[in-house]
Amino acid sequence: MSRNEHGQPADGTGSVPSIPLSDPTLGRDGEPSIGNLVKDATANVSTLFRSEVALAKAELVGEAKKAGAGTGLLVVAGVMALYSSFFFFFFLAELLDNWMPRWLAFLIVFLILVLITVVMAFVGYVLFRKVRGPKKTIESVREVQTVLPGKHPADVSPTSATRTGDHPEIPRAHDPGRR
Repeated sequence: MSRNEHGQPADGTGSVPSIPLSDPTLGRDGEPSIGNLVKDATANVSTLFRSEVALAKAELVGEAKKAGAGTGLLVVAGVMALYSSFFFFFFLAELLDNWMPRWLAFLIVFLILVLITVVMAFVGYVLFRKVRGPKKTIESVREVQTVLPGKHPADVSPTSATRTGDHPEIPRAHDPGRR
């Protein structure tokens, strides 16, 4: 790098890299300023939060792999039980064949399977009929809409809200910059 007659770099920037001899975050009295303390605390909280999220993610990935392997093995076990049930019912028909005609033994096993299917379908139907929507969540979301500023459903006005026990509409904040 060439230098000019004053010892400065020839490109004219005039800046020389340097290492500060004092901590730039300290105030005039040698103590850290409130702004720098807040900035450091914010950065530390942010780092801590990101670290906690990364730790939780790492733990959950390991647990999810275990759960996936367990689920896969349970599915295989269920399929094997389903296929082995075929042999059980075939065995049952052959066993009944010892005391009655073969066609009647297989008909009885078939009727047993149909009966089990109908009972399971009925129980499943009853359970599905008992399923209800998330009423509390829907109610909570409707209450949030009445509190937020802006457009509201036509049936909710500040006067009707106070009569029904809901929260009245919050007035818009005054902005001194707008006239």
